[in-house]
Amino acid sequence: MTGADVLLLALGAVAVGSGALVVATRHLVRAGLWLVVCLGALAGDYLVLTAELVAWVQVLIYVGAVVVLLLFAVMLTRAPIGPSDDLDRPGWAAALVGAGSGLGLAALLVDAFRWSRVDLPAAGTAERLGEQVFRSWVLPFEVLSVLLLAALVGAIVLSRPDIGRPAETAADENPAGDGPDRPEPAAVAADEGGRR
Repeated sequence: MTGADVLLLALGAVAVGSGALVVATRHLVRAGLWLVVCLGALAGDYLVLTAELVAWVQVLIYVGAVVVLLLFAVMLTRAPIGPSDDLDRPGWAAALVGAGSGLGLAALLVDAFRWSRVDLPAAGTAERLGEQVFRSWVLPFEVLSVLLLAALVGAIVLSRPDIGRPAETAADENPAGDGPDRPEPAAVAADEGGRR
């Protein structure tokens, strides 16, 4: 076992451990930060496998864009920052499904390869990777961009509770048309009088 193998296994363990913490924590913001660690460890795995371009794309797109989008969605929807009791549910069903699918995939890979050595192809270039992405994989690439756009629009819609309500209901709740958290003018005047 070489040093690259040890580093690959260590980064894989970090990715699996932080991925488990993403689904196990009760803090939404901490879950997003553990996701950063998980995706960073995967980028490190790509670097060990000498796929530098894929590693930097992983850092730029997933760590730099997707996680930031998730954290902005948490902030826009005014989700609780602290521990949430809604996330404290029994996880035995999810653990059972995850363990079953993991064991199934491991059995499938062991049966397919039987621990044989596979010759790696020649190292790819950015030109070859770009040809594959924008010729063979252009449809999934575009579908992913539409999915991220839909997630951002959904976060904005969820952050605006007045969208989709009838005009009478919104006017009844806020007759002055001011912001929902703005205090009444009489209360502000009394408070300012008390300070003087």
